[in-house]
Order: sequence, then structure tokens, then C-alpha cells
Amino acid sequence: MAPPKNQQQNHQHQQQSHQQRNQPQRNEKKPAPLRRDALRNRDLLVAAARELFAEQGINVPLDEIAKRAGVGNATLYRRFPARGDLVEAVFHDDLAAVMASGERARLEDDAWGALTAYLEGVCALLARDRGVGDLMTTGIEGAPTLDAIHVHNHATLSELMRRAAEDGELRTDVVTEDLLFALSALGASLPAIESIRPGSWRRPLALLLDGFRATAQRPLPEQALTAEETNLVHRELGGEPPEL
Repeated sequence: MAPPKNQQQNHQHQQQSHQQRNQPQRNEKKPAPLRRDALRNRDLLVAAARELFAEQGINVPLDEIAKRAGVGNATLYRRFPARGDLVEAVFHDDLAAVMASGERARLEDDAWGALTAYLEGVCALLARDRGVGDLMTTGIEGAPTLDAIHVHNHATLSELMRRAAEDGELRTDVVTEDLLFALSALGASLPAIESIRPGSWRRPLALLLDGFRATAQRPLPEQALTAEETNLVHRELGGEPPEL
């Protein structure tokens, strides 16, 4: 006597499930490692970009980077389809170090001392590398570490300024955007100052910071720029990177 139809279907379904479980699982494809020549070309491009970004800023023509690296434009675009990809490769470690410095500054008990030490470290980096200065004051798509440093830097300055004001060290009528705007104006000249007399940028930085001290407080004209307005000014100063 044949089993009922629904029992046959259940038996067939169990057999299919058993077969599927016993089939070898396909491994997901992993990206193939770069060939030795491709890795060499990538390293050459990153090194050339680092040099030219430091000398001329992040808006340097990409074909000039390829030329200095000794590779063709097609190789550059294959390795780095967008300018942001190249910027990320060149500056990831420097920007990560700035964020780590900000984290350490937030842990200090002396907020004003931590603020000045943090800014001295940032300015030292800006002074020796024009490309980093461009990055700190402009935006560019496709560089996640850059997006992260802008957010992190703003948060670090805001926290340290708030605590310094509570300690009576920082004037109470300033906002984070006031400091960012002043720093961007100074930052544009730091590489030139460093090339004329290394380390002499610490003098204008000290004068700038003294203007934020509570002891220097006097009524300020106009309202502070908003965060959106400050970003617009930074973009105007740095210019938008050309499209690839």
C-alpha cells in the first residue's frame, strides 16, 4: 500500500535538505592580493603624492603625481579611482595621530594647558605639511578619516574650551567656531613661517591664544560665525579640489 501523497512529499523534502546540508559550502571570494608590481606602483604613487601634497597642497594635479611616481595616469586611476582615495592613503596615519592626541588632551585635568598643548601639536603638523593644512580646513569626498578628524577636532576643542571657561581661564563670550576660524587663518601661513625660521610660528599662536584668555576679555563686535558659515569660509579659503 503506497504512503499518502503528503508523506511522500515530506520524505522527498527531508532527502533534499539532507543533501543540501552535506554539500560542500562555497567559500566567499576574497580580494586577491596585489601583485608585486602593482604593490610597487601603489607605494610609488603614495610617496609621490605625499611629497607633492606637502609642497603644493592637496589640489595638485593628479597627472603630476603620476609623473613624479614614474607611472601612467591609467595606473593612478586604477589604484585610486578618486582623489579622496589617494588622500586617505597618504594622510590616514597623520590624521589618526591627531585624533589620538585629542583623546589624550581630553583626559588632562588642566583644560587650558591641554588646549594649548593640543593646538601646538596640530600646528606643528600643519607647519611641516601644507597638505595637512588644506585637509584641516577643507572637505573632500571619499576620505573617511578626514570626515572623522573634522568631527573629532571640533568635539575636542569644544570640550576643552567649555572646561577652560568653567575654570576661569577662557573668556566666556567665544565659541568653537571663533577658534577654528582664527586657526584656519593662521594655519594658511604656517608652512611659509616654518620655511623662513623653523618653530617661529609658536609666537603668533601664543598671541592668538592670549586673545582667548579671560584676562583679555572685552566686548566683541558682531556675532560669531555659525558652524555652517565657518565651513563655507574654510571651503572658500582652500578651494574645492578639481573633479577627476
